[in-house]
Amino acid sequence: MTRLLRLPRLTFWQLVFALLMLVGAYATYVRFFQGLGAATNLTDRFPWGIWIGFDVLCGVGLAAGGFTLAATVHIFNIEKYKPIVRPAILTAFLGYTLVILALLFDLGRPYRVWHPLVMWNPHSVMFEVGWCVTLYTTVLALEFAPTVLERIGWHAGLKWVRSAMIPLVIAGVILSTLHQSSLGSLYLIVPHKLHPLWYTPLLPILFFVSAICVGLAMTIFESWHSAKACGRHLELRLLAGLSRVLAVLLLAYLALRFLDLARRGALRLILEQRMESYLFGLEIALMLLPMLLLFRAHVRRRPGALYACSVMVIFGFITHRLNVSVTGMEAGSGVHYLPKWTEIAITLAIVAAGFAIFRFATKYLPIFGEEEQHREVVAVPPEALPSPVRGD
Repeated sequence: MTRLLRLPRLTFWQLVFALLMLVGAYATYVRFFQGLGAATNLTDRFPWGIWIGFDVLCGVGLAAGGFTLAATVHIFNIEKYKPIVRPAILTAFLGYTLVILALLFDLGRPYRVWHPLVMWNPHSVMFEVGWCVTLYTTVLALEFAPTVLERIGWHAGLKWVRSAMIPLVIAGVILSTLHQSSLGSLYLIVPHKLHPLWYTPLLPILFFVSAICVGLAMTIFESWHSAKACGRHLELRLLAGLSRVLAVLLLAYLALRFLDLARRGALRLILEQRMESYLFGLEIALMLLPMLLLFRAHVRRRPGALYACSVMVIFGFITHRLNVSVTGMEAGSGVHYLPKWTEIAITLAIVAAGFAIFRFATKYLPIFGEEEQHREVVAVPPEALPSPVRGD
């Protein structure tokens, strides 16, 4: 009797991933073979949409956990956070790589993306951002290299990279500080187009502080999902310490926001019955609620509560960046922008690819190789973990 060939059983999330990649592939075809006009709702009056607002502004910020954790361990020598450094650097490296990929979709002539590297314009903020992102992506690749070198057993190269780790981390902190804040500087040249709820001379500082906040939140987020997907322990004591720092930074960020609004006389705009006011309220609520919760010790000791707070901070950060890049610019541009389905499809495909690559890396590389040296871990029962991101 012939034995029937049995196909591998796909999970729900694997089917979702396959669907997103197929739709994203078709949207990519439309973008590169039919042009920006066919693939987007962008115009000359509103040239920056979701691919800049989400894929670039949010993508760079969401990857900020890399330089934050690397500086904490390698510069400030707080060794207890060492088990979560490699996942944070992997998240940052993937984030910056996918940001560069997303930028290729938004550029009218993507094959000229290398021009700023040889055609210098030091008076341009975008020139500085381009160079910093390029250099920091290189730094992240070198910071992540020990994980790959351990896997292939190249000890000579591993010794060389480790000997240069401190200068690499310092360079990464400097470069991150420059371009995280400079992304906010991009909008300082449009004082009469950006809505007063978001236009402020402090925008570079707000972008930098919020990036650190979301970097810590992303560390909690990816640690949670890594624990579930890879059957690991959750470093609850470490994440609780990070969440306490996150609460303080959120307080500083919100205090800075409202003091700036009061100084500029823009607080009254919050009470207006306009879409800008509603979305500003959503942005603040998504930052304020987790801040209040994370100041409570019993919340920091509960894995589910930590995860929920990190998700709220991430969505609050995304709301802020989209408010600056889309909501705040619509009124000044005199147009209403709604992303085309192809824009959304490409964005979702890029995000899905990031999750898949992270999953693949944690499965085949020693991302958590140093974890056994640390004892401050807490077992999380499977039923206490969230349902997304299931196994193979």
